[in-house]
Amino acid sequence: MKASIISPAPSRSDPRRGEGVWLWFAAPGVALFCAFWLLPMVRLVGVGASGPSGAMAYLAILTNRHYFASLVSTLSLSAAVTVVTLAISVAVGLFLQRNRFFGHSMLLAMLTFPLAFPGVVVGFMVIMLAGRQGLIGRFTDWLVGEPLVFAYALPGLFLGYLYFSIPRVILTVTAAAGKLDGSLEEAARSLGARPWQVLLHVILPALTPALISSGAICFATSVGAFGTAFTLGANIDVLPMTIYNEFTGYANFATAASLSLVLGAITWVVLALARSLAGNSVAAAA
Repeated sequence: MKASIISPAPSRSDPRRGEGVWLWFAAPGVALFCAFWLLPMVRLVGVGASGPSGAMAYLAILTNRHYFASLVSTLSLSAAVTVVTLAISVAVGLFLQRNRFFGHSMLLAMLTFPLAFPGVVVGFMVIMLAGRQGLIGRFTDWLVGEPLVFAYALPGLFLGYLYFSIPRVILTVTAAAGKLDGSLEEAARSLGARPWQVLLHVILPALTPALISSGAICFATSVGAFGTAFTLGANIDVLPMTIYNEFTGYANFATAASLSLVLGAITWVVLALARSLAGNSVAAAA
């Protein structure tokens, strides 16, 4: 008589029982990813290559003088905004973290208040400050007899980008500064290091991961920002405005799609590189 082979029933701790459950939980996320990112991106790639030049449209940003100048202006402006934002945010963030005074919470709230403003409102505020009837124009007109107006060009856009970039970085720097090891600074001072040497050789290296991450986000946000540029003027030569003009003004959908993909690719590369560098910095610090 042959012995019957009975497979053991799966135990409650069998991980295979949970695989099906997790797949059901992942299904909505996968569906949203396909519907709102994957399919539109595939469609955008097809539209970008549907013009007379085909797939060569993706190289137009390098071969076309206007598109290339727009790219250079966008990257240069975003880099300048990132550098100035990091410099200001480090100084303000360290000060707020290491000093407690009456109105500290209110000051921090006011510094981060611009996060609530959309790009259009930021652009309008730049106009009120540096536009034809702005405060700076009225003051310089009273002072030297000629109003200073720069709201409708790259300097005005730089001011607007700086306005909504600083609050994001200040929050990150303040949080990172609160986790610094004060004993390292005390050791450096006991060895005769001056304040600027402590800042340069102790504080900034410890803040490097936070600065890389927040700087990358600042750069990516500035590269793709549209509302502020649109409010200040359609003649500002940055890539988001170029894409908008190609799409609405000339109905050049293929060029607009190809430029959009190039802009997205540049932003993705910057964020991926920053993630890699910040991770390496964290590992090295550990």
